[in-house]
Amino acid sequence: MTAHHVRVLVEITARKTFVSALDWPGLARAGRDEAAAIEALLAAAPRYAQVAHAAGEAFETEDLVVEVEERRDGDATTAFGAPSIVADADRRPVAAWEAARLAAIVEASWLAFDRIAAAAPEELRKGPRGGGRDRTKVVEHVRGGDDSYASVIGIPAAERRSVQALREHVLEILREPSDGSPIAGKRWPPRYAARRIAWHALDHAWEIEDRTEPV
Repeated sequence: MTAHHVRVLVEITARKTFVSALDWPGLARAGRDEAAAIEALLAAAPRYAQVAHAAGEAFETEDLVVEVEERRDGDATTAFGAPSIVADADRRPVAAWEAARLAAIVEASWLAFDRIAAAAPEELRKGPRGGGRDRTKVVEHVRGGDDSYASVIGIPAAERRSVQALREHVLEILREPSDGSPIAGKRWPPRYAARRIAWHALDHAWEIEDRTEPV
């Protein structure tokens, strides 16, 4: 069978390691070390495939081979629990067709989150120590994250007063071809922005799924 290769960035800290697919925004998982993070990423591949397919992309889940393109020291945000490092690959130019693809995957990630959150009960299964947000709090957290991300890519507060307006502006920006420079002269180039925004939506969508009690 033909192997399907996934290029990744590895962010390493003493506390947590993230592995993020460089060509597939949102496919990023963490573990105690690189091996555990890769195992988690491969385990998430079937769920991610549904998102990719919704965006019009063919994502094969069989015979996936993870290729480490970059290994970088993570930072405090990595250790806390979010993929934080902008890879060298993230700074590559983005052609028009690639920009449309990035935006489509981000949009599909948001729609997956909306669908999963809408179908979930308000009370989610608690962790072993009784912790964990319920559904409404998870939704509020994701919305707040999106608002912060929109600010980072230069969207004024007046243009992100509703979920729909915020998403439309983010997608409009991501659909623009780019030379790989940070968006709005700030911190995030488009490829990284797409990776981070899609990851946050999917990470919490899958959290809701995993913490929903079976019927």
